[in-house]
Amino acid sequence: MLIRSTGRTLQMARNRSLKSLDLTKSVNNSVNVSAGDTASLIYLWNPWTIITCVGSCTSPIENLMVVIMLHGACSRLAPLAAFGYVMATHLSLYPAILILPVALLLGYGPDTPPTKVFLQKGLSANKIDMSDNGKGTSQKGFGQFSWKPILHFILWVFIWSCYVLSLNSIILNKVGGLQEMFEKTYGFILTVKDLSPNIGVLWYFFAEVFDFFRSFFLIVFNMNIIFMVLPLAIRLKHRPCFLAFVYTAIVAMLKSYPSAGDSALYLGLLGLFANELAEMQFTFFLFFGYIGVSLLSPVMHNLWIWRVSLSLYLYLYLYLSLSLSTHTCCVLLLT
Repeated sequence: MLIRSTGRTLQMARNRSLKSLDLTKSVNNSVNVSAGDTASLIYLWNPWTIITCVGSCTSPIENLMVVIMLHGACSRLAPLAAFGYVMATHLSLYPAILILPVALLLGYGPDTPPTKVFLQKGLSANKIDMSDNGKGTSQKGFGQFSWKPILHFILWVFIWSCYVLSLNSIILNKVGGLQEMFEKTYGFILTVKDLSPNIGVLWYFFAEVFDFFRSFFLIVFNMNIIFMVLPLAIRLKHRPCFLAFVYTAIVAMLKSYPSAGDSALYLGLLGLFANELAEMQFTFFLFFGYIGVSLLSPVMHNLWIWRVSLSLYLYLYLYLSLSLSTHTCCVLLLT
């Protein structure tokens, strides 16, 4: 329900942006595609979501907090967005990078065209009619950044953080306190101590790397996600919800202990951009590529873990599984 509501908010913001650019024909043509309904159906009937629920995992709780955060940010409800952000970061460290999309959602709104589009449109309008001031006033409202929701968000993040840490300190007072909690949770995630097989690639890499280089590669892999944050935020500051989707997809691929629930979340959020997907190229290849990788997952797990058969097909499967998500983000960035 939250994903559906977020999709409707994004669609209304997209229609307002198109109307502000006098693209009413595009608005009328895109009414038939409901991004909220599409995203909610993709998340509900996604095989990864079903597998996560059947396995009784806690990933849906983390996904719920991320969706609450995005819903609150799209609706510009600072307390709700702060609660989702604090809880998502508390349950898993990686949603902390979503602070930039949330700030942009609260400051600019769900969907704002780039400033250069309004400048180009304003120049062309001035050439036609220099005395038309009505359009200029309607265009100025779209590009302005509001700091008031950001300050409310920071205040509520501080309040929720103090509340959560206080509860944790009371509960864990007899077993080590907050320091022990941080070492066993965030420290465990960052140091990759457990090398049990999972659907990620870091466990295999650190099982093969020499101990002398372990600290160096820990820094490299952990900083790899952070290095992508700022360039993507500069490129997609006018599409903050899509920026949150890109961050979620990157985290699902590069986090130390990924799960099927991470893939279910970003594939569900992909449906929020149904209008953009309708004009995207290579849709057939991407759709059946995801299906093929999902169907081959149990077979490749058996070959890799139990039969220890590192064949050419296994390397091809790993390449496809990592490149499909990256290719989807790149194609959407170009469109």
